[in-house]
Amino acid sequence: MDDSPADAAALENLRQLIRIPTMSNPDAATADWAAFDLFASALEELYPLLHDALDREFVGGHSLLFRWPGTSDGAASVLMAHYDVVPATDEGWEHPPFAAVVTGEGDDRVLWGRGTLDNKGSAVSILEATERSIAAGVAPEHDVYLLFGHDEETNGTGAAAAVELLVARGVTIGLVLDEGGAVVENLFPTVDVPIAVVGVSEKGITNFTLTVEQEGGHASTPPRVTATDRLARAITRVAAKPFPARLNDVTATMIRTVGSHGRGPLRFVFTRTSLFRPLLVAVFSRMSAETAAMVRTTTAVTQLSAGLAANALAERAQAVVNVRIAIGSTVEATRRHLERAIADPLVRVDVLQANEPARVSQTEGPVWRMLADSVTTAYPTAVVTPYVQTGATDSRHFSAVSRTVYRFSPFEMSSEERATLHAKNERMHVKTFFTGIRFFEGLLRHL
Repeated sequence: MDDSPADAAALENLRQLIRIPTMSNPDAATADWAAFDLFASALEELYPLLHDALDREFVGGHSLLFRWPGTSDGAASVLMAHYDVVPATDEGWEHPPFAAVVTGEGDDRVLWGRGTLDNKGSAVSILEATERSIAAGVAPEHDVYLLFGHDEETNGTGAAAAVELLVARGVTIGLVLDEGGAVVENLFPTVDVPIAVVGVSEKGITNFTLTVEQEGGHASTPPRVTATDRLARAITRVAAKPFPARLNDVTATMIRTVGSHGRGPLRFVFTRTSLFRPLLVAVFSRMSAETAAMVRTTTAVTQLSAGLAANALAERAQAVVNVRIAIGSTVEATRRHLERAIADPLVRVDVLQANEPARVSQTEGPVWRMLADSVTTAYPTAVVTPYVQTGATDSRHFSAVSRTVYRFSPFEMSSEERATLHAKNERMHVKTFFTGIRFFEGLLRHL
């Protein structure tokens, strides 16, 4: 079946925008801001109705904030995505990351490229849905803001600036929808239906440094324990003493909701989380990396630095530990756990960048029901469930001002596709991109 003219144009628009390498860089001074300017200019050309009907401003440097005025007063909605992407080179990719190659035929077509899933696919779905809605004469009841962040993959300063601006203007925020969960299959054993996981909170993301400083010297006469030895020992101690696993209320609700569609004895266990809580914690801790992250704070050493010469003892050795803090815990409690696990006063534990876990949003009420209905309209066979997002999103900046902040990317994603996030060969099925547009079209009719 051929694509409609609108869908064919939408696919070409997404391909054009993927070809613009808006790569994040922690050092803002060295980022290629010309690419970000080109992206904003391209949006003006591709979405003329949107730019005529909505007010646009830049916040925090290069983040784009659009306001679609509503017909009456009330809480505003915010549809979010980010258009920066993690860096990529051609090495190891089946198709170059910024070539936007389409392979396959019909419903089996796949679009390859950095940003397809994370997160230009969502951004373009929102833009396409808004452009089509304006053409169809849709007018929101209350203000709708579109926010496209420029540095979500680094610091999220653009989204933070947008929240600060809206609060200063006295804007009351209702629904906030950002990237996050998706429509997935094979989430639990014996559960065959697709599951739409909607993030109602997210784990805190905090970077800690482990630092050892001691006298250097010639590598030919090392002391019994060098700075790098001590740092390595600290790292292995952290790995050997993981954070305690617990089943929070949101994850328990997800297990019951999804498990009710299972079969046999597992259905009995999944639907009785109170009775089988210790067993479920043990199973989730071991079933997969994704399920293990649902029940505990996780740590990953992501950066290491030490000596300046091959024949000189390091005077300073440091590791960066990326920690995803489970809801119910705090940055300070996490720091104390790391210090106890390391048990070495010569290893200094410092907070490099801190974010507490996000406040849990409502899982009932009219806003939640509206979102859930929009999901099932787009994916009729999917079961909608709340869950705790394990990755960080720009939406965390809205958690303090709204009780209805949700994280959901309206795409079907296989486990193989999810594994390409921040990795080589990122890709998405063209068919699910089209469904994502229709999801946002349906949602906009209710705002």
